[in-house]
Amino acid sequence: MAMEDGRLSALDMSFLCMENANSPMHLGAVAVFHPAQQVRPEALVKLLAQRARRVPRMRCKVSTTVLPPGGAAWVEDPVFNPRNHILHHRLEAGGRDDLAALVSEVMTEPLDRNRPLWQLHLVSGLEGGRFALVAKMHHAMCDGQGAIGLGLGLLDGGEKAAPEPAARVAEPAQAASHPSLVSLARQGAGLLSRPDHLVGDVLDRAGTALDIASAVLGRMRAPQPSPLLTAPSGTRRAAFAGLDLRELMRIRRKRGGTLNDLLLAVVAGAMRHWLTAHGQPLDVLRALIPASQRPRSNGSDDGNQLSAYLCDLPLGEPDPVRRLALIHEAMDANKAAGPRRGAGALPVLAGLLPPAMHRFAAPLAAYAAPLLFDIVVTSVPLPPLPLHLGGARMEELYPIAPLASGHALAIGMSRYRDAVHIGFYADGAALPDMEKLTEALPIALAELDV
Repeated sequence: MAMEDGRLSALDMSFLCMENANSPMHLGAVAVFHPAQQVRPEALVKLLAQRARRVPRMRCKVSTTVLPPGGAAWVEDPVFNPRNHILHHRLEAGGRDDLAALVSEVMTEPLDRNRPLWQLHLVSGLEGGRFALVAKMHHAMCDGQGAIGLGLGLLDGGEKAAPEPAARVAEPAQAASHPSLVSLARQGAGLLSRPDHLVGDVLDRAGTALDIASAVLGRMRAPQPSPLLTAPSGTRRAAFAGLDLRELMRIRRKRGGTLNDLLLAVVAGAMRHWLTAHGQPLDVLRALIPASQRPRSNGSDDGNQLSAYLCDLPLGEPDPVRRLALIHEAMDANKAAGPRRGAGALPVLAGLLPPAMHRFAAPLAAYAAPLLFDIVVTSVPLPPLPLHLGGARMEELYPIAPLASGHALAIGMSRYRDAVHIGFYADGAALPDMEKLTEALPIALAELDV
């Protein structure tokens, strides 16, 4: 969770330290809107700037701290101008592929660490008079659910949809001195007055860290030959696909399990088709599945609150229905163990380490991560409400999950209105034909309906 006085939590710091030149650690979303009448892009840019100025976290940048050593804090940017973070692009052709190409270009560039860590890209000229909003935020700033909370604050009626609590930020001149000292002194006095609680807390945290670290070491395996195992190229590709929600729910009722189980099985089937076409079928593709630990009452300024599960997607199983059953069993076992147990709970482990340690450990962990999992598959919940920007109705929202060093593919899924929208985000050199993967999704779904 977020720290007092605006300090980044250890988990937030891990995402900041995990970044390198070829693997920027930002996440994002692509929202597509259909206006009832023609809108002026300059009016939308002005509206977004007004609303961004009202969101405390969007006015803040990262500043290093003296205490704790190696830490950082969110501080108000004294020269903050939201217009510097909002760019307008106009497409001539305006198709989905053109939008994906622009998103690929936008998401390739790292964010400037000297400014608040976000950008908004307004894209006009889409087919049918539509426009899109591409949001880009550093993972140190928020997790997927937190990003949705920030995004809702930019939409019409966003104050009601996502109330923003007062942000805990430090003044720039204080971030490296007095607040941290005062905070530490208060915490120390409180803990010393309850030594039994202190010892118990330390032992509990140490035990949790040891359990997770042992599980991580136990699940690591030798890399398998695969197009997904590649050195980072520094390039990115994005692609989008949608699946009919009514069709998904009908098949879920027929096959059992949860909607997320079914979506994982569809992803597994699509990956099986794609890898087979490349002549490199795999027996197992291991997915890291982030799990939010954020209480519903928490605001979006509370940083990352995540754990995760590991799930082996049995690509070597030829029967799609049996494949779904195996995924359902694996996810049930994960949920029974809980989000703070097992090798998937890497975010929990990161949150237990001192912030300074992440400056050394996070880059090493990023390079070692391919030994533990192959892809990230995340599901981002949206409120079941009609959403609008400048009066235009939002029709689609595609999450873009961050792509850490050593990984070639991340998949984000979001259920909204009558569809599940799926965003594919990949290393451009590793998956130059990613459209083949999106085309395999409906085929994989149909296989589960036989």
